[in-house]
Amino acid sequence: MNNGRSDYFLGVDGGGTGCRARVEDAEGTVLGQGLSGPASTRLGIDKAWASVAKAFGAAIEEAGFGAAESARIHAGIGLAGIGRKGALEALRAIAHPFASIDFVSDGVAACLGAHSGQDGAIVIAGTGSIGLGFVEGRDLRAGGYGFPISDEGSGADLGLKAVQLALRAHDGRHERTALLAEVMQRFENDPMQAVAWMDRASATDYAALAPMVMRHADQG
Repeated sequence: MNNGRSDYFLGVDGGGTGCRARVEDAEGTVLGQGLSGPASTRLGIDKAWASVAKAFGAAIEEAGFGAAESARIHAGIGLAGIGRKGALEALRAIAHPFASIDFVSDGVAACLGAHSGQDGAIVIAGTGSIGLGFVEGRDLRAGGYGFPISDEGSGADLGLKAVQLALRAHDGRHERTALLAEVMQRFENDPMQAVAWMDRASATDYAALAPMVMRHADQG
C-alpha cells in the first residue's frame, strides 16, 4: 500500500520476435495487456525501448490508467540481449513514469516466472535460445550469447542453417530437397538476392524462416 492506495505491477517480456506487457493489481488480477514488435537490445537501445514503451502504453491504456495510477506502478522489464556492454546502464538512464523500475534478461524473467522465484531451471527456444537455472543461490547458464555465435536450436539458428543449405543445394553441393527449394524461391532462385537480404537481415528475419523448416520436418 502507498499512502493507503494500492500499488500496481507491470511485467514486460521483450524478445527478439515480439514484446508483451501486462499490468496487474496486488492480487494478480490482470488489468491491461499490450503487444508490440521486437525488443532485443541487438536492435539498439532506442528501438528496444520504443517497443517496450509501445507495449506497456497499450497495457496501461487498456487498464484505463492516467498519470496518477501510472505513478503507482512497479515495473519489471525482461529484455533479450540485456547482457550487452552498456545496455543496462543505458536503459536505467531512460526517464519513466513509474514508482520503480528494474531490468533483467528475458531468460531470467522467464525462469523466475516459471518457478515463482524458487529454485528451478528452464530452457528457452524462441528467436534465440538459452538454458538458465537458480540452485541454492547459484546462477546457472548455458548458451544464450546471441545470434549467430550462439543460440543453438533457436528460430534464428534454424533459419540460418536453412539458408546455408539452400545455397549449397543451389550450387549442386547438397541434395535439393523440397525445403531448400522453397527457401530459394523466397529469393527468386537468385543467390545474389539472398546476399542482399543477408546484408540487412536480423535474427528476427532469420527466425521468420523457422516455421517453414518445422512444416517440412512435420511432413517428413
